[in-house]
Amino acid sequence: MRYWAAAKAATGTAEEPYAARTLAEALDAARRRHAGSPEFARVLVRCSFLVDGAPVGTRDHASVQLAEGGTVEVLPPFAGG
Repeated sequence: MRYWAAAKAATGTAEEPYAARTLAEALDAARRRHAGSPEFARVLVRCSFLVDGAPVGTRDHASVQLAEGGTVEVLPPFAGG
């Protein structure tokens, strides 16, 4: 998982590995891993996600399959253009 902007600040890391079959599983594991950061939980609910470069959009996170060795980008809202 790659964290950007406020998500990176809340986790204290730019990226970390995941072991999950779906985006929902990966995000649940990240929430548990960063349970000591209430800021992470607050930021995460406002994030959008890319899985292997493709936007997740409004799809149910449990339906988004993750490939082994793939990339999940965690993107908080950005200001500017």
